[in-house]
Amino acid sequence: MTVQTKSYRPFVDVGGGVQLYVEDTCEGSSGTIVFIPGWAIGSRVFEYQFQHLVPRGYRCIGVDLRGFGNSDKPWGDYNYDVFVDDIREVLDALELDDLVLAGHSMGAAISLHYAATQKDDRVKKLLLISPAAPCFVRKDDFPFGVEKAVLDQMINDCLKDRVKLLAKFGDSLFSKPVSPALARYFHSLVMAASPYATLKCLEALRDTDLRKDMGQVKVPTLIIHGRQDAIAPFALAEALHRGIANSQLICLEESGHGVFYEDLAEFNRHLIEFARG
Repeated sequence: MTVQTKSYRPFVDVGGGVQLYVEDTCEGSSGTIVFIPGWAIGSRVFEYQFQHLVPRGYRCIGVDLRGFGNSDKPWGDYNYDVFVDDIREVLDALELDDLVLAGHSMGAAISLHYAATQKDDRVKKLLLISPAAPCFVRKDDFPFGVEKAVLDQMINDCLKDRVKLLAKFGDSLFSKPVSPALARYFHSLVMAASPYATLKCLEALRDTDLRKDMGQVKVPTLIIHGRQDAIAPFALAEALHRGIANSQLICLEESGHGVFYEDLAEFNRHLIEFARG
């Protein structure tokens, strides 16, 4: 576990020759928040959280998952166990503890899995943002996610026209109008993803069931979800709230999947109140 510098960018070696890009503001007296982004996107998506939190004394760390953002993009396994092991390596390498782990969408599912299986007490609080969890796909005994056919179609589209798939995803990210420039920027972020990782993580979203993890989470948990989310149904947040002891659910009525941007001021206020409390 070593921290290295490639050019001007910090990287953490997580083993197997894979290095993850880590955006680390390095200092902060108010606490540490580690951000895990969602499917196909890097941690730069949290820039408006970094800009708000750093002047208020928080150390902010964004981790680009393998296959996405500026991290290495190996061929091989892409599943929540692999991602959790990677995050553990990052936290070990940076010698972090007493932190808030904040994940968005698929990153929320990964953060949930980390909190449920953590072997230490590094994570003191868990923030799940628009979570694609505990089970993204509906089942006979879990009618709250999306239909399996939706993921099957996305996988098929990924193999035939990934660019169009990601453009459609971007169109679904927000329930409120955003500037064309911002929409283009978000599209550029997802286009930086490995095509292979993009595909394999769709399979992970379709096939992973984390319902057993909910009862294993022992830390205070905040769930923030937009009522108008067209990607991860709000019913998933309600299921998580029922399944995780000592959890709180905040519904932002007019927000979609990109709740961290659409209701920026309110989202950041809730984040700080949770981190501080």
